[in-house]
Order: sequence, then structure tokens, then C-alpha cells
Amino acid sequence: MKKYLLQTISVISLFLLITICYGASSSIGGRISDAKTGLPIVNAKLSIQYSTMTTSSDKNGIFSFDNVKAGTYNITCSKAGYISRTKMKINVVTGKDTLVNFSMRLSGKKKVKVELKEAESLQVYDKSMPRRPMKMRMYKKSMNSSRIGSRRSFGPRENHPGHNTEQYNLIKDNEFLSTQKNPLSTFSIDVDTASYSNVRRIIGEGKLPPVDAVRIEELLNYFNYDYPNPKGEHPFSVYTEISKCPWNTDHKLVHIGIQGKKIETSNLPPSNLVFLLDVSGSMNSADKLPLLKSSFKLLVKSMQPSDTVAIVVYAGSSGTVLKPTPASDSATIIAALDKLRAGGSTAGGAGIELAYKLCKENFLKAGNNRVILATDGDFNVGISSQGALIRLIEKKREEGIFLTVLGFGRGNIKDSTMEQIANKGNGNYAYIDSVLEAKKVLVKEMGGTLVTIAKDVKIQVEFNPSKVKGYRLIGYVNRKLANEDFNNDKKDAGELGSGHSVTVLYELVPASSAEKLPDVDELKYQKLIHDPDAKTVDELLTVKFRYKKPTEDKSILITQPLLDKTVGVDKVSDDFMFSAAVAEFGMVLRNSKFKGSSSFKSAKELAQGSLGKDKEGYRKDFIELLDKVMSIKK
Repeated sequence: MKKYLLQTISVISLFLLITICYGASSSIGGRISDAKTGLPIVNAKLSIQYSTMTTSSDKNGIFSFDNVKAGTYNITCSKAGYISRTKMKINVVTGKDTLVNFSMRLSGKKKVKVELKEAESLQVYDKSMPRRPMKMRMYKKSMNSSRIGSRRSFGPRENHPGHNTEQYNLIKDNEFLSTQKNPLSTFSIDVDTASYSNVRRIIGEGKLPPVDAVRIEELLNYFNYDYPNPKGEHPFSVYTEISKCPWNTDHKLVHIGIQGKKIETSNLPPSNLVFLLDVSGSMNSADKLPLLKSSFKLLVKSMQPSDTVAIVVYAGSSGTVLKPTPASDSATIIAALDKLRAGGSTAGGAGIELAYKLCKENFLKAGNNRVILATDGDFNVGISSQGALIRLIEKKREEGIFLTVLGFGRGNIKDSTMEQIANKGNGNYAYIDSVLEAKKVLVKEMGGTLVTIAKDVKIQVEFNPSKVKGYRLIGYVNRKLANEDFNNDKKDAGELGSGHSVTVLYELVPASSAEKLPDVDELKYQKLIHDPDAKTVDELLTVKFRYKKPTEDKSILITQPLLDKTVGVDKVSDDFMFSAAVAEFGMVLRNSKFKGSSSFKSAKELAQGSLGKDKEGYRKDFIELLDKVMSIKK
């Protein structure tokens, strides 16, 4: 009887995980794994002390308690053959989902065998490698045995241990530039957040991320800021602030914030969505296709009845799994997702062509037309070069169809490819490492993810040389533009979604500083002449913005000066200090030569003092991430 009860609870918990409540409800969820092998632990029993709430882990080791009231709880996890664990003082906040993972060790009293029926869909980690995923192997003996039997292959060889093929574009930190010779700084906005969740995933595995996986602008833009909502004719507001630089007090730090207009879900325009899903062999692991399906079910359940969904898949070949279907018929859409299976090589280019074709056939003139690509980025058949894929995406964006890219998995994720095609496809890029992250991206922030309110948004900052000797843009390395691109309406730039915010930091060297900056020889044929009136103007810099309405091709200009009114660090906003904490975190991870006195410890101190409202708890989670990375360093 107990066995059947546990099986029933497991099914219910999986169902609840897929249909997480929205609004003000809270949930506690996470994953249970073996401490040595990394295997998910199936049918572990979880209970909240002093309550009747219990649940069990599913075949992927995932569990969920839903409709949990705000408060502090102790959760006990137990499984035959393992040492029971209790996590104390887990704080649940109304409307926030709390992530709690358990890593369990064998008790030594009873050997636990892995049954093939339970384990076929799971990943095993090779103990000799630094937590890199490998495909399922059948054990001849128990999990305590080091002898490994015959291999079951579920995907291409590149997913085996020792073949970690994750790819990241080279990033070189921006240098300090002399205002005398480089008075203008021009770049495209970026609302991607993939780098933060990917970095969090790697740190959660007990490792430091590769330096090129750390894009500081994406760390900054992962968080919500209390910027004012736009009130005028423009779809976004601009906020500026200046104070001493925390990691170099001889310098100043300028904080620029952009807040996009928030559109309530009920007022969003109808959407014509095509899900373009990678079902190749490389997607056959618990953190890829199973997580992908759970994520898209969350999105489907939160869509409006006027929306439509089509599904295109690609592996060895591409095909339409579901023709455009009203979101009101969610059962049909979810059934199509449930039938997906992984296998074959990755013909990504052909899938993209088919998805855009289907989206164009059902184009909504007054709606949101978008392809949502979900993949690990491993395009290895057909159009496989990054350059060819980017040219294809650039061609398709002219048809008025936007692109969202969602990355999944580990071990062979092609971050470099996914970031670039999202940038060139008038879209955004997020990395999904858990169902909770899927809920953040596809449910709570659905408007920003799916609805564009301004496209080709560019920023150009002009510095006053009588006030600023030099400056450095923090992050946005691969978003920089030539100065003349600012006025060129044919030059592509980033898109701003409903409710999206963008945060930009500049580190400034005051004009009075004796610090030497990189410079070039004096020009032979012309001399730089500065306006003498610049010394009499109390302006530190001027920020200019250009953007286009989503359906128009002519840009609109906004200009806003920043006065030289530096305030003390005790008077700046929580947003200013928290963004500085995130920047320090990124610079230390990258071991940047510009990090100054930055450290994980000082980043934590800054963050602890600037939590602000933190309605979703993301800032508190950042502090926990800092604790994890400091333990890794130790």
C-alpha cells in the first residue's frame, strides 16, 4: 500500500511542478541527487515539519510543495539506503518561489541499485570529471561499485565525459578611454539575462565559470530595479545617478537606468507564436528536453485565448508537429509537447527556415509575431557555421518576426551561437536551468519576453572633457557600435520588451586626476579644439537615445544631460549600490584588471545593504550565490 501511495504522490508532485500556481501563491521546489554520482534520487520522501504536507521526488529527482503560506519551515528528506537530511529555517515569502536542493549520501547499511526503468531518462556524472554530464551507463554492481558495465548510447559522442564542448565568445574588458580623443561612447542596449542563470548553474555545480561565460551587462539586467515608469510619449523612462566608485574611490560611478513601459498581461496584443524545439540526440538528458517541455507547458497555461501556438521540431530533419492552434485549446498543445522524444543529429538551419515560414503564413498585423527557439545551440547538420546562421536570421527579421532564444542543458551548450542569433534576430536570450527560472522568464516576465515596445534602441554618451578625463563602459563588450552608427537607421540594435529594464554603469576618471590614461600621439594635420563654454556648464555628460516603434523604420531621438552633482554613498539609491555589487561580482569572476578593491566579500556587503523591496527575492538569492562562490574559492 505504501509503495502505491508513494507512486501516486510522485505523479501528483510532477503534475504540480508543471502547473505551478501564479499570482501571489508561493512554492518550494528543488532537486534531490546522490552526493557522489550526481544521479537524481527517485521517490525520496519529503515532509514539512509540524504540518501534513508531504511529497516525493519524480524520475528526475525533482519535487515541489505548492500553495505554501509565507513563513519559516524545516524540510526533511529521506530515502531508504540514504542518510536523512533536514534543511532548517527555509524562509518563504508570499508570491516568491523558493529553491531548495538536497544532496544525499549513502548510509552504508544498504546498497541501492539503479533500476534501468527508473534511470533511462537520467544523467550520471563521471566521478573523475568536474561534474560534466555523460550519457546513461548500466552498472554491473551497485552505485558503490566503481566497475562500469556496457554502455547505452542515447546521443552523439560529444556528450560523453571528457568531451565538454561548451562554447563562449571571447570577451575582453573595455579599456579606459581618454575623453580628449574619445568623447563619445556608443552601444546597443542588451536585455539578455542568460549569462547570470548560466553562471549560477556552474557555481551550483561547485565550479567557477569560464571568464568568457561572464557578461556583466547580463548579470546586471537579470535583476529588477525601482526605476520610474514612463509617463510621456516615449515607451521608456531614463534614470541617472552618480557617486564615488566603491572599488576605486578616486573614481566616480555613473548609473544609467532605462525602464520600459509595463503592459498588463490582460492588455497584451494577440500573439502568433511558433515554438521551434530541438529534439536531437544531444537534448536527451533531464536538464534539456524534459525541462524544456515543462517550461513550455507553463507558458501555454499563461497565454491568452486569442493567442495561437504552432510547434516545429528539428533533429535529423525538420517537421511541423502542431499546426497553429488556439491557446484556449491548451490540452492539444500540451499533448503535442508530451509526445516529443530526443534522437538524431541537429539540422537547426532547416528548422529555423520552417518556423519562420509558418509564422509568416499566420502573420498578425496588429499582434506579436515571434519564433521561440529552445535548444542547447548544437547545430551540426545543414547550416552549421555561426556566420551562415546569423545571415539567415538577419534576413528573416526584416519580415517583422521577432526571435526569442532559450538555452538548456550543460556540457555542450553553444552559448556563443545562441547569443549571436538572438542579437541579430530582434530578440532576447535567456538560459533555463530550472522550472523556477522558466516561470520567471515565461510567466512572470512574459510581457518583456514576448512583446517588444521599442526596437533598435541605441545609446550614445558624450562626456564633458572639462569634467571627465577618462571613462570605461562596464560590460556591453559585444554591443559596442561605431559612433556614426548612432544616426544610421539601417544599423540594427537591441530591442526593449514590456516591463524590461536596462542598467548601464560607467566608471569615470575626474578631470582633476593625475592618473595617466592610454593615449595616442598628437595629430599632425588637425588639432582638437574644445568649446570654452564647456567649463562653465555644470554638465558631466549628455545621454542620447535612439529607438524605433516596433512597426516603424524611422528612429526617434531623446536627449538628457547629467549634472555634475555627486552624492555620497550613504545617500545613493539601493539600485545604485546593488548594481555596483553585481558589477564587482562579475569583475572578480572575470579576474578583471579593472576590479580594483573588488572582492566577493565586499560585493556581499554592498548587496546586503541594498536589498530594497526585493519582491521576488532575486537579490537575496544573489547573496546566497556569493556565499556559494566564496566557499568554492576556499
